[in-house]
Amino acid sequence: MTFTSRLAAVALASLLVTGTAFAQTAAPAAKTETKTDAAATADKKAPKERSAESLECSRQADAKGLKGKERKKFRRECKKEARAGTVAPAAPTAPAADKK
Repeated sequence: MTFTSRLAAVALASLLVTGTAFAQTAAPAAKTETKTDAAATADKKAPKERSAESLECSRQADAKGLKGKERKKFRRECKKEARAGTVAPAAPTAPAADKK
């Protein structure tokens, strides 16, 4: 064999070898969900119940047209004040026996 025919044979072999190296691999098998996986994802996607304070503070922020950081700050302060207002002790009332 001459040098050029050997060179051509090596070039052809290298093309065949590199073609398989760059071939696309098979996609991984799809994961099937079990009942527990489905329940777990349903729990994650379910929205949390929002408190009355949270809803009212959101309405107030909407009315003021607040967005972004200002809205977060306003809602945080609003909810803090709302909780403090509901936790505060009630004014003492007169006992029912004193009323005639």
